Amino acid sequence: MGRTVSSMPSAAARVVLVTGVSRFLGARVANTLQADPGIERVIGEDTVPPTTSLGRTECVRVDIRTPSIAKVIASAEVDTVVHLNLVTAQAGPRSSMKELNVIGTMQLLAACQRSPDMRKLVVRSSAAVYGSSPRDPAVFTEDEEPVEAPSSGYAKDAVEVEGYVRGLKRRRSDLRVSMLRFANFLGPGVDSPLTRYLRMPVVPTVFGFDPRLQFVHEDDGIEVIRRMTLEDHPGTFNVAGDGVLLLSQAIRRAGRPNLPMPAPAMSALGDVGKRVAGLSGFSPELLRWLTYGRVIDPARLIAELSWRPKYSSEAAFTDFVHSQGLGHNLTLDLFDRLTGPLIGFSGGHR
Repeated sequence: MGRTVSSMPSAAARVVLVTGVSRFLGARVANTLQADPGIERVIGEDTVPPTTSLGRTECVRVDIRTPSIAKVIASAEVDTVVHLNLVTAQAGPRSSMKELNVIGTMQLLAACQRSPDMRKLVVRSSAAVYGSSPRDPAVFTEDEEPVEAPSSGYAKDAVEVEGYVRGLKRRRSDLRVSMLRFANFLGPGVDSPLTRYLRMPVVPTVFGFDPRLQFVHEDDGIEVIRRMTLEDHPGTFNVAGDGVLLLSQAIRRAGRPNLPMPAPAMSALGDVGKRVAGLSGFSPELLRWLTYGRVIDPARLIAELSWRPKYSSEAAFTDFVHSQGLGHNLTLDLFDRLTGPLIGFSGGHR
């Protein structure tokens, strides 16, 4: 593929394209960036219109899986792309999720490669690229490889996305690329498989396991993306709040009863989860995370930005609990009525 390499020196972002503005993260990032007077234009991409006002952000209905995204980047002379349009879970077929995540990223990166105006790319990735395994190190740094590479779902998509981004960097060495491996987002505006799991009236867990979990508050995540967009911080960075929570601690603080189950029963419980809490099922990568957990080291990010997250993992979880009105324990009678069918389903007893 031919390209024209930009010789533009480092300068503030002028025209920024944010992908995925119909979802909470894209919408919040676009709103934050459009408030910065140093940015001339913010263009928000998605296939459906956002549900909230995005100020002066110019929203375009474009599918990044099609060549049309290249026309948007070229015609607007976009110099900075913030790629957030990655789907972590959906109710539809797995193939459509992979198309958006992987094929969409490929089309977007091809457009970035061809554009002479492009100078910076910020990519939302995930700590899920490290996988979850009983043989994991205590803490993952950015330079460590997963013990067991993800083999399915969003985690595998994130690994492929990172591979394509590294390919772009080799072909366009002039671009400043920031890859952000986020821990699980939490906060008042977050709706994810994790938050739906924690809102279940009875929370199932894998019997015999109590994994260590990390979170990043949505406010801190937005601030990191803002800094990476407005400043030059190329590289790959872990993003997480300080400290960890055990899953058992998180469930207690959410005021939810805990129902330990054998791992096979947890997997089969996905259908029940869909009816009870609107879950998209217990994906294999979610089950592995709820079994073995994962901890990442954000020291490189903290040193690079000379900044620390405002919220620790514990504080992010507390804010989520308060915003959702959680933390009130169920009565024993209600607990028995809710868990009775589940206990029979799993073959357990109390």
